[in-house]
Amino acid sequence: MGFPTARATRALHYSGNTSLEAAVNWVVEHENDSDIDEMPLVPVNTKVEAPKPSLTPEEMKIKAQELRERARKKKEEEEKRMEREKEKERIRVGKELLEAKRIEEENERKRILALRRAEKEEEQRAREKIRQKLEEDKAERRRKLGLPPEDPAAVKPSASVVQEKKTFLPVKPVTKVEQMRECLRSLKQNHKDEDAKVKRAFHTLLTYIGNVAKNPDEEKFRKIRLTNPSFQERVGGLKGGIEFLELCGFEKIEGGEFLFLPRDKVEMAVLNSAGSELNSAIVNPFFGVL
Repeated sequence: MGFPTARATRALHYSGNTSLEAAVNWVVEHENDSDIDEMPLVPVNTKVEAPKPSLTPEEMKIKAQELRERARKKKEEEEKRMEREKEKERIRVGKELLEAKRIEEENERKRILALRRAEKEEEQRAREKIRQKLEEDKAERRRKLGLPPEDPAAVKPSASVVQEKKTFLPVKPVTKVEQMRECLRSLKQNHKDEDAKVKRAFHTLLTYIGNVAKNPDEEKFRKIRLTNPSFQERVGGLKGGIEFLELCGFEKIEGGEFLFLPRDKVEMAVLNSAGSELNSAIVNPFFGVL
């Protein structure tokens, strides 16, 4: 089958130049058109850019080298930037750690100083009580020997005695640490003839407090059954044992069957103070003598 050039060109153009079959079908459908043998008019594209000249192999090699060099420099710059960011982060974290360590050391120093002051005061009160006991024994011996008692006016009270009288004025503890210390002192005085039992109670309380401080999220360390025979023997049966735990934040729940310390009421500062007071009561031989 042969068609004029103009008709074939027109068929290919208007069929979209998709296939020979589509072009033939277009000719069959338009063979009666008056302009079927005219060349199709195609607008001239005045914006067509001239093709860029292709690069020579040498120029392509140079261009590739430039691209590789540019990529290498960009990678180096990015690595340097990341290294600077990491260094800044290391410096920041280092400063925070140093500051945290400084604060921790300062708090520990203050705690030790407070503990030493408390031990010194306890020792002074114990020595003064011993001195008063010696004075009473001396007066009793003079009475038994038929000697007249010493003239109080001839004995000038020492400064320590005056200070001790001031100390014995009824003063209600104003801080939780003082309340804890007073609670432990009362426990020891209430059971002054059971020194081993008191020390065991102090050690048991220290274990309870230490377990909570080390594992604040573990409920089993924050809940104590009051009817537990071991607890009753070691702590619950001694007056002041349960009161000390309550000062640490424990509360009675379920009708008084349990002592429980809620997670949101766990205060590490309170637990640390409680541990310090218990440790002082254990190692200080003069603790609770008065």
